[in-house]
Amino acid sequence: MDAKTGFFYLFSVVLLFAAFRVITARNPVHAVLYLMLAFSQASAVWLLLKAEFLAITLVLVYLGAVMVLFLFVVMMLDIDVDSLRKGFWKHFPLAALMGSVVALEMAAVLLGGFRLTDAPNTAAMTEAAAKGIQYSNAQEVGKMLYTQYIYPIEIAAMILLVAMIAAIALTLRQRKDSKFVDASEQVRVRSRDRVKLVKVAATRKAEAAPATSPEQSK
Repeated sequence: MDAKTGFFYLFSVVLLFAAFRVITARNPVHAVLYLMLAFSQASAVWLLLKAEFLAITLVLVYLGAVMVLFLFVVMMLDIDVDSLRKGFWKHFPLAALMGSVVALEMAAVLLGGFRLTDAPNTAAMTEAAAKGIQYSNAQEVGKMLYTQYIYPIEIAAMILLVAMIAAIALTLRQRKDSKFVDASEQVRVRSRDRVKLVKVAATRKAEAAPATSPEQSK
């Protein structure tokens, strides 16, 4: 067994362990950390398969942005784990049944997809080889995303933004020590409501100034 095969088995074992701990960890923060570990190991496996662009994208997008956002949201929400555990075994049979159905469907699709029935497209392979070092997979993917698929990208960005705002709003509503200001009241504020001058009557008369003699004035 060479070094590449050894690293593949090492990354795969750690990936399976991290994925198992994601669904079995009692603390949701620990589950998110195990998910980040699983993504990092998947990125290492893609590097072994010479899919550098996918590996770097997984690290930058998921580990650098999405998972960190999930971690902060989970920490801000302060999830009550005890309340989530109630009724677990009651709904476990239905959940196990649905999970088995999904696993069988995925296995059927994946196993059927690995069967090569058509001959490889030699024309496309020849064109890619002719481009040589000038061909950039990342550049081609970027052109497709921001030209043909620009509207799905914008819709996905809006959905993520709405989800982030909703998570923050739920956090502010549930926590008692958070300060909240109604934006509508700020918009309807008037200038005369900001400062109000009140005339206060004097409580006692002002004392008369002491008289000065002519000598003191000199």
